[in-house]
Amino acid sequence: MRSRRTAVVAALLLGSLALAGCNGADKSSSDSAKSKPQSASKGTNPLQNPDGTKPGLAPVTDDADRKAGRDLIAKVKTADPGPKTGYDRDQFGPAWTDNVDGIPMGHNSCSTRDDMLARDGQKVEHKDGSQCVVTGMTIWDPYTGKTVDWSKQQASKIQIDHVMPLSYDWQQGASQWDKLKRVQIANDPLNLIPADGSQNASKGDSGPASWLPANTEVHCSYAIRWAQVSLKYQLPVTPADKKTMLSLCGG
Repeated sequence: MRSRRTAVVAALLLGSLALAGCNGADKSSSDSAKSKPQSASKGTNPLQNPDGTKPGLAPVTDDADRKAGRDLIAKVKTADPGPKTGYDRDQFGPAWTDNVDGIPMGHNSCSTRDDMLARDGQKVEHKDGSQCVVTGMTIWDPYTGKTVDWSKQQASKIQIDHVMPLSYDWQQGASQWDKLKRVQIANDPLNLIPADGSQNASKGDSGPASWLPANTEVHCSYAIRWAQVSLKYQLPVTPADKKTMLSLCGG
């Protein structure tokens, strides 16, 4: 009888140890998963972000969305570029001014640049005592397809791209606008994307026919965003740029 009891107790002890081992393994696995860094979000489908207030520029891959993108681009008007004569960045107001009416995030006491970094960044850090000045973050750069750990000490690593460049805007009709409208397009979240600094520099004032992001996954998204800005500001693009934009979404 004692032998049977001893065997039962031994079996129970072995079962308890096995359960403890499983629980320990589960906890170790869980802790390991929690410790892995998460990549930054790839942002928002531009068709679901018509005012530019949602983060980033996600790839558009769905056939129905690509068709919707082509339909939107088809509405864009075209015109040959005018002269660059008289263009100056100052014609579009102080850089990243918050003092602008009629656009999202205007008059919120933060610079436009900081608004865009906070919009698209994750794990955003602010300067001590400030709710505006961004000093660090993790961001997915749509133009390269890479996740970047950014700090203010390396500010130029991530720059704010004007989707429709201001010089391009000037040549396509903004030279005839009043000052307010020029300040609006220069600071409108719809026209702004934080992106790799070297990509922004290489783009210059080029349209889609001359320059595209290195990350081919966002080419259709990029074309859609161009169309959104063009239509909002009733600003034509060149015929070559419209043709390219349509082709990027499969047209």
